[in-house]
Amino acid sequence: MMSDHSFYIWGSYGMAALIFVIEILLVRQRRKSALRALRLQRDAGDEA
Repeated sequence: MMSDHSFYIWGSYGMAALIFVIEILLVRQRRKSALRALRLQRDAGDEA
């Protein structure tokens, strides 16, 4: 049923899925870093 292009097609789907997962993980990491930086700024402002 699938032609010779099946490896290319499924490989493309796999790469896209991998990129989506990596992007989600990177966004989570950046969000945590930003929240941590804001928390440190807020705490430093309270001490001044």
